[in-house]
Amino acid sequence: MAQLIADRRDIDFVLYEQLEAQALTGTAKFKKLNRKTFDMIVNEARNLALKEILPTFAAGDREGVRFENGHVQVPACYHRPFKLMREGGWNAMTADPELGGQGLPYCVAWASSEYIVGANSAFALYAYIGHAAGELIALYGTEEQKRLYLKNMYTGKWCGTMLLTEPQAGSDVGAISTVAVKNADGTYSLTGIKTFISAGDHDLTENIIHPVLARIEGAPSGTKGISLFLVPKIRVNDDGGLGEPNDIVCTGVIEKMGIHGSATCSMALGSRGDCRGYLLGEENSGMRIMFHLMNTSRLGIGFIGFTCGSSAYLYALDYAAKRLQGKDIERVRDPMAPQVPIIRHPDVRRMLMWMKAHVEGMRSLIYFTHHALDLAAVSTRKDTQVYHRDLVELLTPVVKSYCTDHGFEVCVEAMQVLGGYGYTRDYPLEQLARDCKVTSIYEGTNGIQAMDLLGRKLGMKQGAVFMNLLGEMQKTADRAGSMPILKDLAARLKKTIDRLGETALHLGTAAMSPKMRTAFAYAKPFMDVVGDVCLAWMHVWRASVAATRLEKIVGSLDPANRMQKAAQNREAAFYEGVLQTARFYINAVVPVTVGKMIAISSGDTAVLDIPEASLGG
Repeated sequence: MAQLIADRRDIDFVLYEQLEAQALTGTAKFKKLNRKTFDMIVNEARNLALKEILPTFAAGDREGVRFENGHVQVPACYHRPFKLMREGGWNAMTADPELGGQGLPYCVAWASSEYIVGANSAFALYAYIGHAAGELIALYGTEEQKRLYLKNMYTGKWCGTMLLTEPQAGSDVGAISTVAVKNADGTYSLTGIKTFISAGDHDLTENIIHPVLARIEGAPSGTKGISLFLVPKIRVNDDGGLGEPNDIVCTGVIEKMGIHGSATCSMALGSRGDCRGYLLGEENSGMRIMFHLMNTSRLGIGFIGFTCGSSAYLYALDYAAKRLQGKDIERVRDPMAPQVPIIRHPDVRRMLMWMKAHVEGMRSLIYFTHHALDLAAVSTRKDTQVYHRDLVELLTPVVKSYCTDHGFEVCVEAMQVLGGYGYTRDYPLEQLARDCKVTSIYEGTNGIQAMDLLGRKLGMKQGAVFMNLLGEMQKTADRAGSMPILKDLAARLKKTIDRLGETALHLGTAAMSPKMRTAFAYAKPFMDVVGDVCLAWMHVWRASVAATRLEKIVGSLDPANRMQKAAQNREAAFYEGVLQTARFYINAVVPVTVGKMIAISSGDTAVLDIPEASLGG
C-alpha cells in the first residue's frame, strides 16, 4: 500500500486557518520564527518519518526487543533513525535551543510529531520520553541537577523513564512500597520493584535517567508520603562524565499484544544494596511533581491514539478508492455492469465518513489543547495564562481517554473496510490496532481518566473552568449561527452544549451526595459525552472557516455551484469535505450523544444493584 501517515492539507488547515498559529510569530517568545520556518520543519519531519522511521514499523514489530544477559536490545533497525532524531533536534522540539531543542510552539511541534509518531509510535516513545522526564528537572531540579542532566536528556544523548507502577499497587500509587533511606552524603538508598516501565532499559543511549517514586522511611502513608528521586542507570560524576553502574537493573521484558519494539520492563532497585538516588524537589512532594510528567504523558498518549487512527483511516481510504469489488447498488441485477471501487458502496462510505469525522475532529481538539499552552506561554497577563492552562488541565483527561478509545475504534473500522485483508499482516491495519490498544491503558486507564474528570476537573474553581469551556463552545456556535449555511448546525450545537451543561451539573451534584457511587458508575459515559461535544464544537468551528474560504473560491454557497466547483478544484473539494463532515457529525453522531446524556441523567443503578454472583462466571 501507499506510505500513508498523516493528512498534510488538514494539518495546515487546523494550524493556519482554524487556530491561526502563524500569529504566534508576532509575540516576543516566537519573534524569530515565521510560517515559512514552521512549514519547513513539518516538511523535514515528514521526510524523516517516511524515509527513515516508517520502514521500522513492521520490521521492528516482527523483530521485537530482546533481553539477554540482563540487558535489553531494541530492534536493530531503530538505531539509525534514533541517531538522526538526535542529530536533528527532534527529541525536544519545544525546548530551549540552548539546551538542544528547537524552541517551537507546542502546536507546531505536535504537527511535526504527527509524522514521527504516526510512522512508528513504538519507536517514537524512546525519543520523546527523555524530554518529558527532563522537564521535571527543568521545573523542580537544583541548578546542579540541571547542569548534570538536562541538556543530555533534551538532546537524546541520554534517555529517561517514569518509574511509578509496582506489581502490588498498580494504579493505586499510594500503595507503593519502594523505600528510600537517606545517606550521610545527602543521597538516598532505594530498594524496590517497579513494573510496566516503558523504555526501562535499552541500547539506544549511553545512559538512562529514571525518575522514581518512593517513600522515605518514616514518611506518611498514602500519596502524601511519596517523594521523587533521580536514579541514573550509570552514575554521573561531578564533571558530567559517566561513573559506575548504579544498582538498578532490568529483570525482564513484558511480552505484549502490540508495540513489540517498545521495551516494557520490570526493574529492580537495590538488589545489591547500592541503588543511589537523588531527591528531586522537596521530600513528600513526589506526586505533585510526577503529575506534571503524567499530564504531559497523558496528552502524548492521547496523541498516539489519534495518530494510529489517522494512519488507519488513510490506509482504508486509499484501499477503498482502488479495490474493485461488486457493482453499483443501482445496477446490482445487471449482469453486464462493471465492478466499481468499493468507495462507491454506501456502507463503505458511511464507515469512511465516520472515521474522517473522528480523525479530523480529534486533530482539531488536540491542536487546540496544545495551542492553549502556547497562548499561555506568550501572554503577559497572569489571568490569561491561568485561563489557558486551566483549559488544558480540564481537557487533558478528555484528550487522553477520548482520543485513545476512538483512535482504536477507527483502527478497527478501517480494518473492516479492508475485509479479510485487513486482518492479515500483509496490510498495516492489524498492527495499528494492536499498537493502538495499549493507549487506553497507558498512563492511567481511561476509567481512571473519567474519574479524574468527574471527581477533580469538573469542579475546578467551583466549576468555573468547565463553564469557560462551554463558553468557548458557545462563542463558536454564535459565530457559525450568523452564517446562513451553518445556521441549523449551530442551533443543534447550542442545544447540545446546553444539554451537556445540565448533564454535568446533574452528575457533579450527585458525585458529592449519597449517590456518589451511582455518579461514578456514569463517569466513563460522561467522559465520552464531553469528548463527543468537544468534537461537535470543533467541527462547527472548522465548518465556519471552510464556508468563508469556499465562498471566496466559488463566488456563492449555492449547493449546485459548490459541487460543480469541488469536482474541478482541489481546494474547493477540501473545504466542501469539511462542510459535509461537520454536517454528518452533527446530524448522525450528536443525536447518539444526546441519547447518552439521557441515559446518564436517568441514574439507573442496575450496575450497582446486580449481585456479584449474578455477573456470571
